[in-house]
Amino acid sequence: MLVLGIESSCDETAAALVEDGRVVLSNVVASQIKTHKSFGGVVPELASREHLRNIGYVVWKAFDDAGKTHRDIDGIAVTQGPGLIGSLLVGVSFAKALAYSVKKPLVPVNHIEGHIFSAFIENPGIEYPFLALVVSGGHTSLIYSREQGQYQSVARARDDAAGEALDKLAKYLGLGYPGGPIIDKLSKEGDPRTFSFSIPKISDGSLDFSFSGFKTAALRHIQQTGIKPRRSGGKVSRVILNLVASYQQAIINTLISQTRKAVSRLHPRSILLVGGVACNSQLRLIFKEVFEKSDTAIRVYYPSPVLTTDNAAMIAAAGASRLHPSSSLDLELNAFADLRLC
Repeated sequence: MLVLGIESSCDETAAALVEDGRVVLSNVVASQIKTHKSFGGVVPELASREHLRNIGYVVWKAFDDAGKTHRDIDGIAVTQGPGLIGSLLVGVSFAKALAYSVKKPLVPVNHIEGHIFSAFIENPGIEYPFLALVVSGGHTSLIYSREQGQYQSVARARDDAAGEALDKLAKYLGLGYPGGPIIDKLSKEGDPRTFSFSIPKISDGSLDFSFSGFKTAALRHIQQTGIKPRRSGGKVSRVILNLVASYQQAIINTLISQTRKAVSRLHPRSILLVGGVACNSQLRLIFKEVFEKSDTAIRVYYPSPVLTTDNAAMIAAAGASRLHPSSSLDLELNAFADLRLC
């Protein structure tokens, strides 16, 4: 089964051709980093315009790279939500028009489920039940699944997502955009024991995440220490290196702590680490050490870096699981900014 995936939930316009849910024949992504860099974050209106500009070329290139045409595909999968509504509508509208013109079925995909399926593309041995930590700039959640297509929400972010918290500190310090990869790189040169950050405790006993307090604490450290944002092109000071290392470590500790509690309650056979922040080298390392080398020895799976950030291969993989002979084209299909997985 050959599926065309289309992804446009935020600021990446992406298309991919995936065979049998695992063999990636092409995976094309048009980045908007240059467009949003001067703003220090994604501007929704500009993102929508860039999607309109890029989507036709991205889909054409996905077919060209794979050496396929629309006649070869069995169906189209498109991100329906959650995400920026203007961005989502570009992808959904294009997918509906294409599916109608080439007479192929169209299946909607939840963006979060797409991230979960990104781990399955390269890891066919994942066992159910699994616990997935979906962590990115827009989402931080723990999802439990007993079998394919069935999901239970275990925890979510009550305020900022982990990736958003990393981006905002980078913006405060003048480090650049996107902030997550920059902080990951700089943290290797800093001492994570220099600044103290307390892991927030949720009073109702849930496993939910909260990261806004880290930003407040970081601003307090910046004010008390007299840290000045780095000037453009300037050298990063030792105190900034120590601050970002301490800040990143606090976020990682929170993610580990809540995941560990969920594991003790649910006893999964596999753990998935997915989403843009799953690219973080320290987070990957610590996840492996904590869960694979513990007494329970649970296998940890995560995608290659190219499949962790928003991409269409994961949407095609998720769509393949939903595509069947009776699938059709629903011209009433719409996008939803707050679409829930479970």
